[in-house]
Amino acid sequence: MEPTRFRREVAAWLADNLTGEFAELRGLGGPGREHEAFDLRLAWERHLAAAGWTCVGWPAEFGGRGLSLDEQVAFHEEYAASGAPARVNHIGEQLLGPTLIAFGTPEQQHRFLPKIVAVEELWCQGYSEPGAGSDLAAVSTSAVQRDGTWVVNGQKIWTSLAHVADWCFVVARTEPGSQRHHGLSYLLVPLRQDGVTVRPIQQLTGTSEFNEVFFDDARTDADLVVGEPGDGWKIAMATLGFERGVSTLGQQIGFRRELDEIVAEAKRLGTYDDPLLRADLTRARMGLRVLRAHALRTLGRPAGPEVAVGKLLWAQWHRGLGELAVRARGARSLVADGAELDDWQNLYLFTRADTIYGGSDEIERNIIAERVLGLPREARP
Repeated sequence: MEPTRFRREVAAWLADNLTGEFAELRGLGGPGREHEAFDLRLAWERHLAAAGWTCVGWPAEFGGRGLSLDEQVAFHEEYAASGAPARVNHIGEQLLGPTLIAFGTPEQQHRFLPKIVAVEELWCQGYSEPGAGSDLAAVSTSAVQRDGTWVVNGQKIWTSLAHVADWCFVVARTEPGSQRHHGLSYLLVPLRQDGVTVRPIQQLTGTSEFNEVFFDDARTDADLVVGEPGDGWKIAMATLGFERGVSTLGQQIGFRRELDEIVAEAKRLGTYDDPLLRADLTRARMGLRVLRAHALRTLGRPAGPEVAVGKLLWAQWHRGLGELAVRARGARSLVADGAELDDWQNLYLFTRADTIYGGSDEIERNIIAERVLGLPREARP
């Protein structure tokens, strides 16, 4: 379908359906705000699914719409522009689903993909550990085969939305004595079992969307390993490549909305008259154009280490936006109204984490230096 016509179709459907109880969801959810109206957002996502608006970029044989890249861009941008709530099924739809399409067995695809499309099962990502944050190759969570199952022991941390998830894709060490990238496997583990404990972590904002997850003889079926045992590093890196795909363009629409609101607030309060603040707000708008240009330039390319550039760009930009929000509001930003933080304070505090989660800036710079620019490897212990 012609992209402009398709945009109109998406915009019209959203306008017709973000009504009634769903109208309350406009602008809700997202990083730092995942607790907002979660149950109603889940109902909205299932409403999307019933109308065929989930997994739109997946091939039709796996339950998607098979949209072209241009159509996917249009969908994500129109969705964000409508003010529709942040998606609750992002990890299943954008990360695990494409991974299973690329590497899963037919049995795994049949078992899991329809429930992701229908938003009947939610997923989380079991990568980081207390001793293996951005350095994923240092994971120590282990899994051994026993009686037709994998028995998993260890701890994951900073696991987004584990407290509401049904399943977790877990990178675990399955070859005793192996080191670094070797001997890892990518397992699909049910969370609702006696061997799993999920503990929410309270953040600076007072919310708790990150979690610790403990596996104590947790079990999953022996055939729920994606790829072959030992392929975990390759599969995990492919998942990270899918994470930084077309949906980032929708994310940038949200960023633009935040910037517009900060400019409006600065004008209302008179701080926009400060030439230094005004110049920095202008630079922020230019930076947003850079983010979009980079995202469009890299769409459709096989994921490689250069995706670290995109993460660096948006994380630095968004953290800077949080700082601009504080400057725009002046001394008002230093005072909380009772125990509640306002939207600007939440933005500032949560964006401090942008340069850490999803790959810290330090690690991303090492990836670019060593794997893209060919510079000597940093000395490691």
